[in-house]
Amino acid sequence: MIGDSITDCGRSRPIGEGLGGALGNGYVSIAAGLLQSVYPQLPVRVVNVGSSGHTVRDLAERWQTDVLDLAPDWVSIMIGTNDVWRQYDQPYIKESHVYAEEYEETLSELVEKTLTHVKGIVLMTPFYLEPNRSDAMRATMDQYGGIVKRIAENHGTLFVDTQAAFDRVLAHIYPATIAWDRVHPNAAGHITLAKALLDALGFSWDGAGDGTE
Repeated sequence: MIGDSITDCGRSRPIGEGLGGALGNGYVSIAAGLLQSVYPQLPVRVVNVGSSGHTVRDLAERWQTDVLDLAPDWVSIMIGTNDVWRQYDQPYIKESHVYAEEYEETLSELVEKTLTHVKGIVLMTPFYLEPNRSDAMRATMDQYGGIVKRIAENHGTLFVDTQAAFDRVLAHIYPATIAWDRVHPNAAGHITLAKALLDALGFSWDGAGDGTE
């Protein structure tokens, strides 16, 4: 599982896997725990290579070492928050911005170069915990989420609409309750992410039938 700080969540270096808090304290750890508990017959090995502050540009620079060299069967990608956020919290530092065209081109290239090496890819949208869709940053984040959906459709990968998952929660809970900065979620937010990811993978509380899938 690769991404930015929302994936990172204090995972171990250089590779996030193993005992204790090696997987971090976010959705990666929650998803891994549920898989191991409900599907104990499946030898699911989860590795967290999220890195705080990263954009899709940064992912491209470390893709060989942090993804391809690890020879995973599946890759989960959630990136885009910083690509958008830097446009709003650092509006004058334009070299830190990753605009939509570069974002789509780079993410598409990463998916294309990886598809033949793995059994599957899961593309998760970035999100912003703001229910007002007219808010500038929310509108841009939705644009980038649309790009992720388009790439998933074009390449036949699994797709997770994290924004839609959060919107269902935000219909009842004020955003600051989940994340003070509307970006880094609390436990409820990470559970929301883990549930959305596992739902896309066909997770069932009854577990896997014969353990062959």
